[in-house]
Amino acid sequence: MIVTRFAPSPTGYLHLGHAVSALTGWTVAKRAGGRFLLRIEDIDVQRCRPAFEAAIYEDLAWLGLDWEQPVRRQSEHMDDYRSALRRLEALGLIYPCFCSRKEIEAEIAAAAHAPHGPEGPLYPGTCRGLPPAARSERIDGGDAYALRIDAARAATITGPLTWQEQALGQIEVNPLLLGDAVLARKGVATSYHLAVTVDDGIQGVTLVTRGQDLLHATHLHRLLQALLGLAEPAYRHHPLMKNEQGERLSKRDGALALRQMRSDGFSAAEVRRRAGFPDWPSPDGPV
Repeated sequence: MIVTRFAPSPTGYLHLGHAVSALTGWTVAKRAGGRFLLRIEDIDVQRCRPAFEAAIYEDLAWLGLDWEQPVRRQSEHMDDYRSALRRLEALGLIYPCFCSRKEIEAEIAAAAHAPHGPEGPLYPGTCRGLPPAARSERIDGGDAYALRIDAARAATITGPLTWQEQALGQIEVNPLLLGDAVLARKGVATSYHLAVTVDDGIQGVTLVTRGQDLLHATHLHRLLQALLGLAEPAYRHHPLMKNEQGERLSKRDGALALRQMRSDGFSAAEVRRRAGFPDWPSPDGPV
């Protein structure tokens, strides 16, 4: 059975790009007689707001979507992420990084050939070789730190990996694409990458539908799935909605919210058409 999900963060109002993701996941699941889940990714306590979460439910229902209950809220499942982190620590794959952003930028600037990933220069591994005693001393002293995965070592454990991308076929995983990514921080049990991987495994998601901007993250997520013994879903990274300047829609850039479109007189059917679903909820045709 196909199980898809839509997993927004309540850090702002949903816009047309979110509608594309939600409608894609819902339609794929419903046409296959499968299940559609809604997950609230609310680990960013500084930016998440109850009002935004309430608006997510309202906007999705207005679009005509329904979803299974109960809704999984990440903030209520921190023990799941701690458990996954402990498993990675037991494999010797997690190390504390005490570098500030400014220190990392300075080291990258000083390097002759700093490795780059899809989002810019990668963390150079400054703290990877710190002796255990030095790590403990700094942690006990109250220093701030992030917990990073030793990606190269992890790759030696998993061996070669792939994932199945709908419409593209099998894609080989590059476990070093994002470098030694942050999986948690002092006082915060998880990052997006760890939480989304654990959630998909726990919820039995079989097809991850999300925007193409997250395709590069799938390399790390497949690595984590293999290390944690989680099932491997298929993936479908759909094209992004863009503004008149060719930039992808985002909350931070003030993309027009669905609720504003509704206030301006748009019907749900008009919004669905703009999102690329003119015949919704037709049981036939491509998604």
